[in-house]
Amino acid sequence: MHLTETAYAKINLALHVRRRREDGYHELETLFAFVDHGDTLRAAYSPRDRVVTVGEFAPALSDPFDNIVMKALSVLPRYEGVEVTLEKNLPVAAGLGGGSADAGAVFRMVELAHGLPEDWHERATRLGADVPACVTSHMAIGRGTGTELEPVENDMAGMAVLLVNPRIPVPTGPVFKAWDGVDRGPLPSGTAHEIAKAGRNDLRDPAIAICPQIGEVLIALEATDPWMQEMSGSGATCFALYESAEIRDKAAQKLHSDHPEWWQMKGKLR
Repeated sequence: MHLTETAYAKINLALHVRRRREDGYHELETLFAFVDHGDTLRAAYSPRDRVVTVGEFAPALSDPFDNIVMKALSVLPRYEGVEVTLEKNLPVAAGLGGGSADAGAVFRMVELAHGLPEDWHERATRLGADVPACVTSHMAIGRGTGTELEPVENDMAGMAVLLVNPRIPVPTGPVFKAWDGVDRGPLPSGTAHEIAKAGRNDLRDPAIAICPQIGEVLIALEATDPWMQEMSGSGATCFALYESAEIRDKAAQKLHSDHPEWWQMKGKLR
């Protein structure tokens, strides 16, 4: 077996936090979308399970046994060991579901090799709230903690997107903890286009309070004439959507010139 799979970057086109739950999690409603680029995973049969990390952000994954890729391998039934080489192109603790996307890619590789068990969704949920969405990596509405998925009319596929991160990790926990607890209303209904335009990210302000550079990124993106710009997840990555790849590429060039220290990735929505 030699398989290669992309762990598609996840972005939240809208993220409405509704309430804190007694179990410590938060009830939310979100519109998941996926970019056509991300981390790259390569798998081959091996005497034992093993994960090798390479790429720009590999140093951020210091413990190979605590890596979510290894955890994903451990929750899926297989008949042999697998060595996975993870090319870590997405920043860590960045609001892009990088670890969840990596786990989702493992699920897809196991599906190709053996098929997935009927309870794959439950197994994915045990790894993290974003993992079930990342297994399919198709645009969807997420409810509950994000694991209850609903289809949505995807009228945004192919739209040009630019991801920008100030290279500052922002852990999810403190951002949710800083949320003010105010329910600002449910996710709008309609197509993906309509939900994204009318929605919001309730974690943006608490994330900016923790990492003010997020606000600087959003201001810089707004100046590039996007269709919309917003922070993804709990930050610090922000995204901008454009009417054409040409406008996006010009924006990327401008931001690289003005802020060469910022990480960025160009792509299109799946």
